[in-house]
Parts: sequence; C-alpha cells; structure tokens
Amino acid sequence: MSSSSRVLDSIEKHRSWVIDVLSKMVSIPTVNPPGKNFKEFVDYAGNLLEELGMNVRVYEVPKDVVAKNYPDYADYPRYILVARVGEGEPIIHFNGHYDVVPPGSGWDRDPFKPYLEGSKLYGRGSVDMKGGIAASILATKGFTEVVKEFKGAIEIALVPDEEIGGVTGTGYLVERELAKPTYVIICEPSGTDNVWIGHKGAIWAHVEVHGKQAHGSSPWLGVNAFEYMVKVAERFMSEYKKLLEGRTSRYVYEDPRGAKPTVTLGGEVKGGAKVNVVPGYYSFSIDRRLIVEEDINEAEKELREFLSKLQKEFPEVKLNLKITGKLPPSVTSPDSKLVKTTAEAAREVTGREPKVNVCVGGLDSHFYSSKGIDVITYGPGPVSNAHMANEFVDIDEVINVAKVYALVLGDLLAK
Repeated sequence: MSSSSRVLDSIEKHRSWVIDVLSKMVSIPTVNPPGKNFKEFVDYAGNLLEELGMNVRVYEVPKDVVAKNYPDYADYPRYILVARVGEGEPIIHFNGHYDVVPPGSGWDRDPFKPYLEGSKLYGRGSVDMKGGIAASILATKGFTEVVKEFKGAIEIALVPDEEIGGVTGTGYLVERELAKPTYVIICEPSGTDNVWIGHKGAIWAHVEVHGKQAHGSSPWLGVNAFEYMVKVAERFMSEYKKLLEGRTSRYVYEDPRGAKPTVTLGGEVKGGAKVNVVPGYYSFSIDRRLIVEEDINEAEKELREFLSKLQKEFPEVKLNLKITGKLPPSVTSPDSKLVKTTAEAAREVTGREPKVNVCVGGLDSHFYSSKGIDVITYGPGPVSNAHMANEFVDIDEVINVAKVYALVLGDLLAK
C-alpha cells in the first residue's frame, strides 16, 4: 500500500476523534463582536497541537493595535496561534479563524452545545469555520503519523477577527511576519467541489448630503437634503451602475453574475429630524464590489470623481464621500502549482471535477496575496448556512477535505 493510501486510511480511522475535537471547539463560544473566550479556545487548540508533535507559539495582539482598528473591543484580548512541524521550505500554511458571529435567534437547540444528526454536526461556528480548522488538524495528524520524513514544514495558523475585517488577525500575522509561508490554504467553507482562487473586493461608504434645515411651514428658507439625496442616488443608479456594467472579469466566478463589478445603494439611510422640518442632512450607503482586476485605490478615486462631478451640478448642497471600509480583491493564478495540486487532489478524493473560481464574497486571502504569496481557499461546507440559525457542517466533507489537504501535503512536501 502506498504512503498516500495509508495516510487516507489513517484520516478515515480518526473520524470519531475529529468529531470530538470539533465538538469541543464549537462548545467554546468565541463570539465576535466583541471577542469572547478567545484565550480558552487558543489554550485548547495549543494543547491539542502540541500533542500532535507541533511546535506551538501564541502571540497576543497588542491592545493599542486592537484599539486603533476596533476601539469598541479593545478590552477583549486577541491571540494568534502558529503551530509548525518540520523544517525548511516549502512551508504549507493552513489558515483558520476561530471567531464566530453571534448566534442570533431561531435555533432549535443551544447553539454552543453541539450535537450530531447523521453526518451533520450542528452549532454556531461549525461550518464557519471551525470545521475547516478541524480538517486541517486532522490532515496534519494523519499525514505525520504515516510520513515521518518530508521536506519543508506544515503550519497551522489560528487567528481572530475575520468576522470583523481581519486586520488584527490574519492582517497582523502577515504584516508582522509571524509566519512566512510558501503556500497558503484558507480553510473557509468553499465546499469540496470548489477551489476558490480569490475573492472580490469591496468599498463601503456613505454619500453625505448637507443642505439647510428650516421649518416645514416655510421650506423656501431651507435646502432639502433629502430631495438632493434622491437626485444624487438616481444619478448613481442611471450613470454609475452603467459604467460598472461595461466591465467583465476574465476569471471564472462561483456565480457567473459575479464577473462584473456591482454597486448597492441604500443599505443604510440616515437623516431627517421631524415631519415638519426641512431636513438639513441625509446620507445613503454604497456597497461597491470590485472584480479582481480592479485596484481598490483607483475604485475609490473613481467614486470621488463621480461625486465631484455631481457637486458641480448641485452647488446648493455640500456632498461628501465618507469611506467606512475597504477590502482589496485577491487572485492567485489558476495555473499555479498550489491551485493545480489542490484541484487534482479534490478530483482524486471526490471523484468529481472541482470548480476553480473566484468567491463573490470577501475572505482573508488578500492579506497574503498582497505579499505575493500563492493562496487559495478550500474547506468543508455547506457554505450556504454560515451565519444562519441551526448552522451545521457535514462531517463527511470534513473528512474528505482533510484527505485533500493530506494529498496536497504529500505532493508539495515529497522528498
């Protein structure tokens, strides 16, 4: 029997073990915001990874760094765990965020008391993305139990704060060079049939319209910010949207409609004081999504120039663009060794041809790709129930993804 077959058999034999590990992880309510129980999770994971023979280091993100980026959560400590086994290069690096969104309502049972029904393990964070973390740990366990000598190293990085932007998680890890990987696999729930080679970018902003408040009985004394906001929004819908619709990415996206940049208006609308008051201020939000060929700074410049043009047409009001968030797009060449190796491994494990495409949402991969590091996203699903009530991960997918990871390790770390 080949070493690859023995590794896959080893992974299958550890099914009960990985269910226990994942159940323990889900039972630790690492809710973010604000960032609860992070230390408990990192302590548990650190002990587990040391038992597997990995060298574990834990870094606390400085409070001032947290305060600068997320001031409301600065009193909740953040920890980054980096575990490694092996030496030299290449370094195959698995990234998983351990923070989860608040459970919300609609659950049939306690979201932090995981339970198994068939192959589905239920609980908040099970699919997004502690199932992926468990798969990376299982792959490492199965691989190192069988393959005693290999070139390079395996790393597992467990990070906080992906759910609020990732700056104090993966961003801090990469910027401070707490790890210097050759290849990165982010274990987010793409599902076993999808290899995500990148993600779209985003700019979140508010268009602010400053008019002049006045009494409703004498509106001629004021300048109605709401009316001008409607005019400005209409121009975004009739002109700016058309500008974006003329662009198409050359890459394949998980949904073909995602191959164009988009803009969504009005997710948030603020302003007004009272029914009998001419509103002196109104604002509406913009959610601008970028295809991977677009540059985030150029996209912001384009937005500002479009609003400047409208300012000249509507001198009665003052227009302002307030940027509230930016997420650069990311892409790794579909011809890269990492992409091809993962796709081949997925084909071998599942018997199906995986789709190699770009995620229409946002991920942490841009932190790595901005440094020229090849990065993909591949992890157990289904992604469709992330953040929802009664969230679950399919244990069969956890096992299969672990097998794919192990085959990738065997290919990239073969002596």
